[in-house]
Amino acid sequence: MFKTLKRIIDWCGEFKGKLYAGFVFSFFSHLFAAMPVMVAAYTIGLLLTSAREGNAMNGMVFDKKWAGISFVVIALLVILRFFFDYMRSRFQEAISYELVAKDRLAIGDALKRVSLGYFQKNSTGDILNSITTGLNTLENMGIRMIDNFVGGYLNFLVIFLCLLVFSPLTALIALAGAAVSFLFLLLVSKHSVRNAPREAEAGRKLSGAVLEYARGLPTVKSFGQGGASVQSMKEAARENRDIRLKIEYGFTPANCGHLLALKTASVFLAAAACFLCLAGSMEMPVMLMFVFFSFGIFGSLEPVSDSAHVLGIINTAMDQIGALKEGNYIDRDGKDIVLSDFGIEFCHVDFGYEVSPTGREGGLGREEGNDAGRTVLKDVSFTIPEKTSTAIVGPSGSGKTTICNLIARFYDVQVGSIRVGGHDVREFTCDSLLKNISMVFQNVYLFHDTIRNNICFGRPDATEEEVIAAAKAARCHDFIVSLPRGYDTVVGEGGGTLSGGEKQRISIARAMLKDAPIVILDEATASIDPENEHLIQEAISELTRGKTIITIAHRLATIENADQILVIDGGTAAQKGTHKELLEQEGTYREFVRIREQAEGWQIQ
Repeated sequence: MFKTLKRIIDWCGEFKGKLYAGFVFSFFSHLFAAMPVMVAAYTIGLLLTSAREGNAMNGMVFDKKWAGISFVVIALLVILRFFFDYMRSRFQEAISYELVAKDRLAIGDALKRVSLGYFQKNSTGDILNSITTGLNTLENMGIRMIDNFVGGYLNFLVIFLCLLVFSPLTALIALAGAAVSFLFLLLVSKHSVRNAPREAEAGRKLSGAVLEYARGLPTVKSFGQGGASVQSMKEAARENRDIRLKIEYGFTPANCGHLLALKTASVFLAAAACFLCLAGSMEMPVMLMFVFFSFGIFGSLEPVSDSAHVLGIINTAMDQIGALKEGNYIDRDGKDIVLSDFGIEFCHVDFGYEVSPTGREGGLGREEGNDAGRTVLKDVSFTIPEKTSTAIVGPSGSGKTTICNLIARFYDVQVGSIRVGGHDVREFTCDSLLKNISMVFQNVYLFHDTIRNNICFGRPDATEEEVIAAAKAARCHDFIVSLPRGYDTVVGEGGGTLSGGEKQRISIARAMLKDAPIVILDEATASIDPENEHLIQEAISELTRGKTIITIAHRLATIENADQILVIDGGTAAQKGTHKELLEQEGTYREFVRIREQAEGWQIQ
């Protein structure tokens, strides 16, 4: 519990001054909240005493001026209480929102600097749950819980000091009640710390199940398996419910003990005040003040049990967020390097995708999903001279996409090295390397944004004329202007409102606008209809003129004019050469060409 409180205080960083100032304001707020009770109780006690003595003397001896004075004093104290409470809110309430906003940006920066294998070891549901649920918990409850805890005990301290001035015995009773309740709070905290990771794990499973259900709906509907698909989400929801109920049931006994200790101390405190008054050791006004206090002295401590429970959840959330922010950055030791040469060299590269404890591969790519943990590339060496084109061909699963991912440093090699412009890619920061590379994938992803912003994603400062010129070169301008809002049309998440060919052409326009010296094309024309293929080929020719080109393709028209062709088979560079040279050799490429010619020459009889 105290460890978590310290973590929250440390998390406040530059806002610690505001946090501490808030504690001071909280102290005065609670002080001025307690003083009206003292004044009111004392005034009522004087009135009762005066009435009793007045009856004995057949006259009223109460000073009526005191009633007016006490009213003014109480009103002033109430105003001061709300003023300091307002100041506490002004200083403390905004802290968590400021810090969580920074954390979200820091996590976004961290995620773009980790290996793509990170997203296989950690599911999207895990990451989403940490960023949303974890940060929301910290945002909504972090400062509030620490204020409840610290403010609650500050309030008790104020009233305890008041009691100590008038009657040490009643102060000791109050202190004993608070001490016993604190022992139960320690049990609450221990229970929370023990179970918070299980609660977080259940939340991650639920987030993952919901994401999988939503993403798989098209497939589910096409196979008519709605009942089966929702089963995993139902199980995750039930598990989440059961764990939370179990935690709540386990939390209840200690919480009841905490409340019982406080209520019992209140009863003893009121009884002690009455006993002292009857014994003549305490005046009636003071006795009434103590009785009034007995009902409210522990009011600020009762909610502390909720804080003790939530602090365990916050501690787990901070662990998750810290793990995201302090990820194993792939470019931790990288430097910003400016290149003058854009040749690429693979030197005896070995690479394999790691396997997470859950069995998921730490890799990504449409062809690397088989045989988890296998070595994908073995002793691969080749050179791509600057301003030349290289086509990479080979069977599915041979490692073609992996080569492109390694050039962009989405992963790091296990053995060997990859050099771009004479520098090992491990010397670069991700940004300084990728600013030299444009990539067009077969599976295009467009952001839920306007078409204009998707095209100029790689160059946010591009002018309208440059955006339109790139769209025209990529042969997508005509269909864009035919849309209701033209370039301001917002595409669905992932570009779902556009056809595959339209998304492909927008991605080519995006790459053209970036105008990087190295261009990687991974089946860039696979989703293009035959009518537009020759136009896209022209656009790609325009995109790649005077650049270092790496192309993964299966169509002969795309690869036969390459300066060199690299044949990848079984994770090795099986053959290298031009189209003509490779046709003269027995091997994988000749068989590949024979099969492609048969496939491209078919006709309906």
